[in-house]
Parts: sequence; C-alpha cells; structure tokens
Amino acid sequence: MKIRILFVALFCCACLFVQAQRTESLLEKGWTFIKDDVPGAQDPNFNDSRWQQVTIPHDWAIYGPFSRNYDLQEVTITQNMEKKATIKTGRTGGLPYVGIGWYRQTFDVNGGITDKSVTLQFDGAMSEAQVYVNGKKACFWPYGYNSFFCDVTPLLNADGKKNILAVRLENKPQSSRWYSGAGLYRNVHLIVTNHTHIPVWGTYITTPHVGTDFSTVCLKTEVANMDEKKDVTIKTQIFNPKGKLVIEKTTTVWNNSSIQNFILKAPQLWSPETPCLYLAKTTLYQNNKQIDEYHTTFGIRSIEVVTEKGFFLNGRSYKIKGVCNHHDLGPLGAAVNSSAIRHRLMLLKNMGCNAIRTAHNMPSPELIQLCNKMGFLVMAESFDEWDVAKCKNGYHRYFKDWAEKDLVNLIHHYRNDPCIVMWSIGNEVPTQCSKQGYQVAGFLQNICHREDITRPVVCCMDQVDCVLKNGFAAQLDVPGFNYRVSRYKEAYSKLPQGFLLGSETSSTVSSRGVYHFPVVKKADVLNADHQCSSYDLNYCSWSNVPDEDLEMSEYFNWDMGQFVWSGFDYLGEPSPYDTDAWPNHSSMFGIIDLASLPKDRYYLYRSIWNKNVKTLHVLPHWTWPGREGKVTPVFVYTNYPIVELFVNGVSQGKLIKTYKNPQTHYRLMWKNVIYHPGTLKVVAYTDEGKVVETKIVRTAGKPYRLLLSTDRTTLQANGKDLAFVTASIVDKEGNICPKAKNLVKFSVSGAGSYRASANGDPTCLYAFQNPEMPAFSGKLMVLVQSSEQSGPIQLNVTSKGLKGALMKFFSK
Repeated sequence: MKIRILFVALFCCACLFVQAQRTESLLEKGWTFIKDDVPGAQDPNFNDSRWQQVTIPHDWAIYGPFSRNYDLQEVTITQNMEKKATIKTGRTGGLPYVGIGWYRQTFDVNGGITDKSVTLQFDGAMSEAQVYVNGKKACFWPYGYNSFFCDVTPLLNADGKKNILAVRLENKPQSSRWYSGAGLYRNVHLIVTNHTHIPVWGTYITTPHVGTDFSTVCLKTEVANMDEKKDVTIKTQIFNPKGKLVIEKTTTVWNNSSIQNFILKAPQLWSPETPCLYLAKTTLYQNNKQIDEYHTTFGIRSIEVVTEKGFFLNGRSYKIKGVCNHHDLGPLGAAVNSSAIRHRLMLLKNMGCNAIRTAHNMPSPELIQLCNKMGFLVMAESFDEWDVAKCKNGYHRYFKDWAEKDLVNLIHHYRNDPCIVMWSIGNEVPTQCSKQGYQVAGFLQNICHREDITRPVVCCMDQVDCVLKNGFAAQLDVPGFNYRVSRYKEAYSKLPQGFLLGSETSSTVSSRGVYHFPVVKKADVLNADHQCSSYDLNYCSWSNVPDEDLEMSEYFNWDMGQFVWSGFDYLGEPSPYDTDAWPNHSSMFGIIDLASLPKDRYYLYRSIWNKNVKTLHVLPHWTWPGREGKVTPVFVYTNYPIVELFVNGVSQGKLIKTYKNPQTHYRLMWKNVIYHPGTLKVVAYTDEGKVVETKIVRTAGKPYRLLLSTDRTTLQANGKDLAFVTASIVDKEGNICPKAKNLVKFSVSGAGSYRASANGDPTCLYAFQNPEMPAFSGKLMVLVQSSEQSGPIQLNVTSKGLKGALMKFFSK
C-alpha cells in the first residue's frame, strides 16, 4: 500500500508594523541587572542605582570566568549508552550560568493608556521567568527557549507615571546538557495597540494549492477585544517579492476572526535556491476608521513526504543536506545577534547546506527570519525532555502542565514561516522506550496537527530496538533516527511510512588544524593534548564518520537526507573529553569551529553538497619538524574526478574516485606518503585528463607577521552589526604557520568597538571579551562591532615579535 502525506503551504513571520494605531519598540537600553536573589526587587520603589547597566540581549554567564567547578557533575549519560556514573566536567561550558538574576527597566506608553492595549513580548528568557509590572505579577513562563507574551494593560500606571518592569530569572544546577546561557538573552518587545486589534501571532496563512500557473492563499486573521456592536472589517493587500501590489480583498469580521481566500497567478515559489517572499498587509477598520495594521511575510511552497521516494519540495524530489545547531554563538554566548547568525548561515550556504535543525530547542525569531530570506529549510525542535528526566532539574518538571502551552506558542509564532518544513516534538527522549511512550508522542503530534495542518511532525529517536517494537516510530509522520545508520534499511522495511530521516548524523570529532598519527578510523580516541585529529576519522561510540551517512543519503530515495551533528562547535559537551578532562569545555563535533573558522571537514561536505563551486582541499599542513622520513598520509576533498599528488615535485600517483566503499568515494587518500619539508602539490584533472586546478601547500618558516582578512568592511551604524576578521600568523612568504600559538592583542578606534574574539581551541580558557587571545593552529577570529555613529573604524592587531596589521572599516 502506498502512503503519501501531503503538506502544502506557506508563509513566514508575522511582523508588527509601526503605524499610528500600533507601535512596537525593542526594550534594549537602560536596563539594570544584578546576579543575585534580591528580595523585593519587583517593587517599583526599589533602589537599583548600584546595579550593573546592561543592554538586551544579554547573557550574564558568557563573561565567565571559566571554571571546572561550575558544572562538575557525577552522572550517567544514558543517551550516550553509558552504564555507570562518572565525573563530568565542562558539560555546560564551564561558565557560571547557574543562579538567579534580576533585570529592571522603565517604560512609557505614549499618549497614555486610554483605550489602549499594551503587551510585553519576550523572545526568550533563561529561565523560569517571573515578570512584574509596577510591582504586580504579570506572568510566569518557565521554559527558557520559548517566546511568550503578557497583556500588561491592567497593571499600567494611569496617571502618566513611568512604568517599572522587573524580571526575575533562575537557572538551577543540572538544568541543561549543554551551555544554555543565562538572562534576557533574546529581545523584549513593547507593543501598544488600540483596544480592538490583531493580537500577537494573530494571522495564519496557508496555500492549499501550489503551482507555477497559479496558487491559492488562505489567510485567517484573529481580532482581539472586538465590540460586536461595531462594524469591523479587514482589508488585506498582498505584495509580490518585488513589492508590487498583486491582489487585495476586504471582508467583514465575524466571531472575532476573518478568513480571506486569494488566487495568485504565476506565483514565485519559495525554495532554498529561490527564497521568494510575499507580504500580506492586513488593515483593520472599525466603523470605516483604520484602527490597526499588521504585516505577515510569507512564502509559497509545498511539502510532501512520499513512500519510497522521500522528501519533495514544490513537487520535486529534494534531499535535505542539513546541520544541527545549538543556539549559542560561540564567543557571543547565547545573546542573540542577527549579524552573527547571518555570518554563520553564509558559511553554511557556501558549504552547500540547505537545512537547519534547531537542536534541541526552540529557535530565535532572528534565525527564522534569516532562514526565510537566505533560503534554508528548518526543522523547528521543541523539547529535549518530556516527562522522564535527563537532567535533575530539566524540563521534565514542567512537562505535564506546560508542554501544550509551549508547543502552541512555538507553532503560532512560526507557522507562517516558509523555511520551517517540520515540527520536531522531541530529541532522544527516554520516554521513547516506555510502554506509554507512543501515547505521549501522539499527544504532542496531535497538538501540532491541530494548530498547523501544513507540516509533518518528527521525533528524533536513538533507541532503534524499542521504537520499532512498541509502535512509537510507526505513528510519527516522519520517523527521525539519530545515528544508527547501519539500521536504516531495517527500519525502512519494518515501518509503514516508507521513508525515514537522518535527524542527527555522524558526530565526527576534530580540532581545526590538529593531526594525530598513526591515522586510523576509531571511536573515542583520547590524546595527551586533549584534541581530536582533523583527519576526520575519529568519532564517538554511538556515532560514525561522515562517509556512511553521505552514502546512505545518496543511494536511497526513501532516505530524506540528514542533519549532521553539528554545523558549529558549541559551548559544552566536550566529548570525548567530558569525563573529568578539564580544561575541555566546548564541543568538537562542529564542521566549523567555535570561532567560525571552517575545519577540514567543511570541504568534505562542500565537495558533495555544493554543486555550484569546485572544491579542491588538501590536508594536513606540511610543516612537521621531527617527522622527517615518517609516514604522513595526505587526504584530498574534492568534486573533481581525478587528482594527482606531488611531494617536492615527485608524483605520488593519481587517484580516481571509486564506488567500492564510502571512503574512496568521498575522499582521495594517499596513505603512505613520507614527509619531507618543502612543497605539497595536488593537481586536479577532468575525466578526459585535462588539468583544471592546482593547489600548493608549503612548509612554513618562522612566524613573521599577522595577516587579516574579512568578507565585509562596511557596517551598519546600528550598534549591533559585526565584522568577522580572521587573523592569521604567517611567515615572510605568507605561508600559514600551523603551529603558531602567539598571544594576539586587539584595539579598535573610531565608530566601532572590539566585541569579542575566539580561536576555536576547546581547551582555551581566555575570556572572549578581553582584547587578547592566543592563536590556535595559526589562526583566530576577532569581532568588530559598529557604533550608532557613522564614520571610519580601525582595527589594530599586534603580537610581540611579529609585524602587526591594520584593517579599516566604515560604519554608515
């Protein structure tokens, strides 16, 4: 029997537009903060003059210092197949995220509160948020990753006095398996509307029919506080991706809502290759007077998952080439920054990545908006715990009372976004193996279906035996498997869906620019330097190297594709150095390191995933004092069919990509090369033997100078924009010095400031915010931030004994 599940839509973010009837502002500046449990801090008369002045978004923990004692735990990590408890260090990044923090702010409502409705929206508050306005409790929201809002109209001062907002947050010990961040780490919005208005996330767009000749659009709009005695109408205008009005319609509101249907001729469809976005401008009238205006950005695209054929986008078979990402932004911590997210997505786009899994938590609006614009498919994940604990103080404490509320908020917030193609209801939850596990999964999946008819639901499972036997995997729209690629065929044959997804794959571990010998494929390798080899053949006991997942996805249509663990290194989970192996405090799973510098593995994936660029990448470096005469294997990642290797002009032979096994298919490996200082050269050929590209790696001399590079030198004068500058230590001839660890110092002058730096070393304990950082494998990254003033910016980079470097920017 053929199973075909069709999910057709959509959509994008419902953006609140500034009009006379509606204003939205970010509460960014003027906050005071203290990390302490201060009784009475919600009192509007409380004296906070000695508190720290901060700007939101703010992560109180990222400033450190790093310490082994912050997250010292003796635990058994069952999802990693551990059988007994061991001492764990660095599991949450070795940063002081545990504790209580208070934030205070004042705000005005222009024109007073007569006939106004005032809402506070929090995009994320870590965690157990208690919100007070003028000393009175406005709301409580425990889950730190979700967005929530409070109607604070009844709590406002009616006499024109300023209103006092106070927020208490608490992170308990052992409440996370990775670095969660702390504080008001996402934006806070103040929304003022008329009494009758379109509420937060008050529109829902679907596209029941999607075609290149025409598509249909259905818009449902809610109206809050509607006076049924007054004539209320809604006028919606739809604008195409070029901003041209293409259709409009006016309808009367009944029962606090309106449904409008449109036909769009020759629509431009949304996809990762063509992320075309439409705008629906919805205007609310009462007795022919405009009282509100609400903008919803959306896209037109269809999703299908089809038995034996896998995932389809806009009617065409489409492989998911995705990565999993935690929410932290490396040296910025959890504090959200659109510029940093954009930089990361650009790196992934160049790699050929087309999808993001928001592991293992609900995403930020900034990430989703950029995925809409830049063209990424998104699996929006909800929970890492259900009713059974992974962490002593994890989400299981709130699951029974809050899971539905959290899931509804997630879906209402993002169901208009075209980038989101799946809702994930959980990750490796212990409940998957319980007798009632399928009931809990069904409960959550039904909520998703009730709130959004357009997308399939996935749960990311790691216990293959039990989920195949107990019905857990069989009832899901999409069965997602974390690792266990060797059992995909078995699962496919036993499950009724006729397709599956690699929801979390590979978990290869590597340190950028570090290579260990001998070169062997092996799990759980521990080295004296606390690093993992960048030959990309080391992995964890539960995982595997990339080649196996790449092969499965390439050769079987029913395999929808994969989400690699992980796109970027992140704070916490320093496997395999998590068992009392301090100072390791960040992961090594990333294709790109914590400093946003690509590892060798980046080019392995790019050679397979990005068909629009040619890749010819050689590893390792060729500076090995002391290894003269020893075997030093050379790998090449390329999408050319034939490559020849030369050492000091002597050919080591040509290799041709073969299909005998995954590794010879995706890698070219000269395993018996003898190291001699000098020149390593690779020459790529076409099938016909024509030379098409050459790459040379030379043995480096002594470190001589600093070299700076960046992808942008013009910044927006908004006080938030960032330039990512790579600082490399090179010899006199400009060759990277791969062993250099020089301490580098930074200063920024003009219309900008030094923001942070990182080197990608998972053992480095230097604070990201201090204007100095040692190089790692000859490189590091420094972030320059714009001010709110236009003008020139200058970055000065120095290191003792090296020739310094300058880079100029302009903020406008």
